[in-house]
Amino acid sequence: MKKTYLLLTALIVFSYTAIAQAVPAAAKMNQFIDQLMQKMTLDEKIGQLNLLTPGGGIPTGAVVSTDVEAKIKNGQVGGLFGVIGAEKVLQAQRLAVEKSRLHIPLIFGSDVIHGHKTTFPIPLGLACSWDTILIKQTARAAAEEATADGLSWAFSPMVDICRDPRWGRIAEGAGEDPFLGSAIAAAMVRGYQSNNLRQDNTVMACVKHFALYGAAEGGRDYNTVDMSRIRMYNDYLPPYKAAIDAGAGSVMSSFNVIDDIPATGNRWLLTDLLRNQWNFNGFVVSDYTSVNEMEAHGLGNLQQVSALALKAGLDMDMVGEGFLTTLKKSLQEGKITMRDINNACRRVLEAKYKLGLFENPYRNVSTERAATTILSPDKLALSRKAAAKACVLLKNDKTILPLQHTGTIALVGPLADSRRNMLGTWSVSGDWHHAVTLKEGMENVAGQQVKIVYAKGANISDDSLFNKKVNVFGPEIEMGPATSDVMIQEAVAAALQADVVVAALGEAADMSGESSSRADIGLPESPQRLLTALVHTG
Repeated sequence: MKKTYLLLTALIVFSYTAIAQAVPAAAKMNQFIDQLMQKMTLDEKIGQLNLLTPGGGIPTGAVVSTDVEAKIKNGQVGGLFGVIGAEKVLQAQRLAVEKSRLHIPLIFGSDVIHGHKTTFPIPLGLACSWDTILIKQTARAAAEEATADGLSWAFSPMVDICRDPRWGRIAEGAGEDPFLGSAIAAAMVRGYQSNNLRQDNTVMACVKHFALYGAAEGGRDYNTVDMSRIRMYNDYLPPYKAAIDAGAGSVMSSFNVIDDIPATGNRWLLTDLLRNQWNFNGFVVSDYTSVNEMEAHGLGNLQQVSALALKAGLDMDMVGEGFLTTLKKSLQEGKITMRDINNACRRVLEAKYKLGLFENPYRNVSTERAATTILSPDKLALSRKAAAKACVLLKNDKTILPLQHTGTIALVGPLADSRRNMLGTWSVSGDWHHAVTLKEGMENVAGQQVKIVYAKGANISDDSLFNKKVNVFGPEIEMGPATSDVMIQEAVAAALQADVVVAALGEAADMSGESSSRADIGLPESPQRLLTALVHTG
């Protein structure tokens, strides 16, 4: 009884001390932002709600912002994404801090989905490990690299539950299980943010896509979502809630509708649920031009949908510039209030304050740290460990595995010697030139008594139109001069002289991901014919 009493007393003292320390910190932040906002003009407040990208190979929407430098100097930009690298970030941050009137720093974000420069298995693969400690470590490693590249904000974790594997973006999440998805969501947030956002090696997490994005009808990206509240709360909302409870600093709205209202303009979702029920106190950013895309839902012109989004609880407009160009007019016409603008501006400024950007706008900008942190040996070792744990062995007939260090191996398939596809979808900052192909890896470990005979066997796909779409970011599906029949004959010949066949078949990196939903997720025709021919060799 005495031990219980002492423990309870210690917990009360600890809780009181923690609250006493937190209150002054919150009061200090409020005082700082109050004083700053008193100095800000209406245009500068609206500018903080504007997130732009100068382009440079961003693997998402087609819109690229213009006159970015002038807008930064005029205080019309709150943050940038797609600017990666200490020197580039330094150049842009100097414009904001040294050339704008109030010297308010920018927040720099990017899609850090499964690693930054060191690439880990795609999230769906990592989820197969069921190892939340490992997954947290991968997020921690990604944060260390991203901050060394000047970033302070990660558009991750993607926690959308999906029950239709045809949805292309299932690759970015944990799959269909809300229990596993919740555990991974919390682990990734804690990995990114650690215990102190002001540390040089932490990034603010951005939970996406809020909400229900993975429940698109027919597995088609951007399609309608329609479900009951029971299914919503039981099956789809838990991972978002887990990420919020883990302390995520920001949330990204989704493209889909909820109760026939787009998420980006849905007040029940962004205010009633997220802020009032779940007590979220961070800021909400739209997905890429999702404010503008509400026009296509018949909710009005750009001015009307921008006002709708702001009043719903959206704080930052990604790329579309509807807030920047219309909110002032909406205020004059009484469509929105000054309180609406102030609330959104305050939340964005609070995020920057929590990240320590007012204290040190250049906190993450260090070419020296980048040189020692990015692709460091410990991170590469972690990537290898994660890849091993993500593999799922479905069957080991006649104990074929592990392969013996003797004899002849026929290594066959369009992915057997493909460096470009090793990183997987949404490896935004990863450099595939650093990847090791399966063929190279096997040759590195096989030893002198193993002969490896290689044959491509098939193209990933022989559909030229399909291949053109997949190759939009680079040649992932390469078609040589040989016909399908000739390649299969070469592969069969290799198999007939071997003791075992290793067939590397599957998808090119961007056959899954955003806007890459497939009606049939089986092997394309050519690799399927190859596999059938290999099986027939016995």
